[in-house]
Amino acid sequence: MASHQTTYDENTFYTSEETVHSGDSTSLGFWLYIMSDCLLFAALFATYAVVGRNYAAGPSGADLFDLPLVALNTSMLLFSSITYGFAMLEMNKGNKSGVLLWLGITGLFGAAFIGLELYEFAHLIHEGAGPQRSAFLSAFFTLVGTHGLHVTMGIIWLVTLMVQVNKRGLGPDNRRRLLCLSMFWHFLDVVWIGVFSFVYLMGVL
Repeated sequence: MASHQTTYDENTFYTSEETVHSGDSTSLGFWLYIMSDCLLFAALFATYAVVGRNYAAGPSGADLFDLPLVALNTSMLLFSSITYGFAMLEMNKGNKSGVLLWLGITGLFGAAFIGLELYEFAHLIHEGAGPQRSAFLSAFFTLVGTHGLHVTMGIIWLVTLMVQVNKRGLGPDNRRRLLCLSMFWHFLDVVWIGVFSFVYLMGVL
């Protein structure tokens, strides 16, 4: 009987240790992904810096950018970061319904951001300022569009997590996934602040 109890404890310890190692591997892998995304956006920013003034006798950023609209769009993404922070606070309390509520609000802010960005793109293309018009516009659409694609993927990930949390609760796996999405979402906020400052604000000067 004593031998059986010892075997059980060892197996329990092994399973627990295996879970910890699995979580560490996930976190490391996700940090590597974030670093690769940093390199991607660094390359896009560098490209924009090189060709961002090549207008090909076409419109410049000062002619095209609607700063109040972009500022409103920026506020949508920044608010979504705040609401995601509230979701993480509820997660630490073990409040599943609170997590789902704040994740839902975060998703709505993210969807509003994407909606305004699509409106901006459609308006520019309607005005004849599509990505094929000049090197400046090609770089602009590529940089801003890549960020928008990341936000769209983040929203899909967020909705998937909401379903998983609703079904399985706030277990270790879901907590780790929520933490990874938190890092991803805040990373996109930082990138957008760079886009807003470097592309839009400097573009109207």
